[in-house]
Amino acid sequence: MVLHAKDRLVFNGGQSIREDRGVPYLGLLIMLLWVFCLIDVITADEGGIRHLPKMVWLLLVVFLPLAGSIAWLLAGRPVDGGIWGGAGGGRRERSAFPEYDAKPGRAVATDPAADEEFLRQCRARAEEQRRRARDA
Repeated sequence: MVLHAKDRLVFNGGQSIREDRGVPYLGLLIMLLWVFCLIDVITADEGGIRHLPKMVWLLLVVFLPLAGSIAWLLAGRPVDGGIWGGAGGGRRERSAFPEYDAKPGRAVATDPAADEEFLRQCRARAEEQRRRARDA
């Protein structure tokens, strides 16, 4: 083992340990980056996350702290994610019923006539179920 002037050899129970004093806070900085990215992935709006599903990004950040965090910041984070993910920047308008907002994988009605027909069938089916429940 080659020792430089900035290094110190410490004997601990008969084992020699090399201490590097070059960047004393590198571990702390990596841990802070990891915690930031972990919280950012958890709080990010799933509709805005890029390239991979949210769960895959979470697993990458958890199991590969440095590489996963850097990859998240460069490739996965929503473009206008704000400080803790989310929609950020007020880019999207919020409706009174956010559960009905368009999300990836959810079909959006494109034909108003077909949408009205579907809703009419749903109402008819609900009325039929209520009538059967009353009669039973």
